[in-house]
Amino acid sequence: MSTLAYEIVDVFTDRPFAGNPLAVVFGADGLATEQMQALALEFNLSETVFVLPPTRAGATYRARIFTPVDELPFAGHPSVGAAVTAIRRNLFGAGQVRQECGAGVLPIEVTATSATLTGGTPTLGPELDPGPLLEMAGLTDADHEGPAPRVAGCGLEFPYLPVRPDAVSRAQLNTVAAQRYGVEHVAVFSWDAESHRAHTRVFVPGLGVPEDPATGSAALGLGVWLVASGLLPGTGRSSYAVRQGSEVNRPSSLACTVAAAGGTALGATVAGQVMPVARGEILIPPFVG
Repeated sequence: MSTLAYEIVDVFTDRPFAGNPLAVVFGADGLATEQMQALALEFNLSETVFVLPPTRAGATYRARIFTPVDELPFAGHPSVGAAVTAIRRNLFGAGQVRQECGAGVLPIEVTATSATLTGGTPTLGPELDPGPLLEMAGLTDADHEGPAPRVAGCGLEFPYLPVRPDAVSRAQLNTVAAQRYGVEHVAVFSWDAESHRAHTRVFVPGLGVPEDPATGSAALGLGVWLVASGLLPGTGRSSYAVRQGSEVNRPSSLACTVAAAGGTALGATVAGQVMPVARGEILIPPFVG
């Protein structure tokens, strides 16, 4: 039977068996969406990425990204992991490449061990009532600390809920509340203004991922939120760091920047290392049409 080559890599970590695990699949050009979704469910990781030939001018390759239950237009750790893994397999050389995905054609600066991803166009929503998000995260009104929650993103949007430092580790996904309020995901975090470091947890029940160990797309959007909330400068380029995953025994480190002018974020980057863990062949699922 026909098979596809794949690799398992850990993203946003400097050692194996930490960070966010990712399946990177090659040679799937002829597969239907349903077959790719079946493979993502078989791997059952937070995301599986398929590295494909580009279809848009100026792109080096195309990435299609799936959770166990749905396809995403864009995601951070699959973008970083796919670029580094493709370099190691000699699909293209190190330097700046351009990844085609649902969020557009995005630049990635890539080496054999790490990558820096530039996110899509920043977006920002209005202030939100913290109550439903706190309930979804198993927290109370007393745990909210800082500016109001808002939805923000750089290719994939998240609601951002700032909380007290001690509340981050106490957060626990309440799936019943998430379903009641129709909230598919939330980024819960505390912010250290002195070190420019966030301690973050990201819950994604709407896409079959109870808790994500490292979320590059959420780290990008956080920069948009921080600028809009006055916690990072409204002009120039600022650096910030995100610590995530310790609560699920997958410690992760994401290095970020955000550029701003006039109090508005213009763009953000997220960078991290990629550790190879396994490689092999997987059967092609039958087409069901």
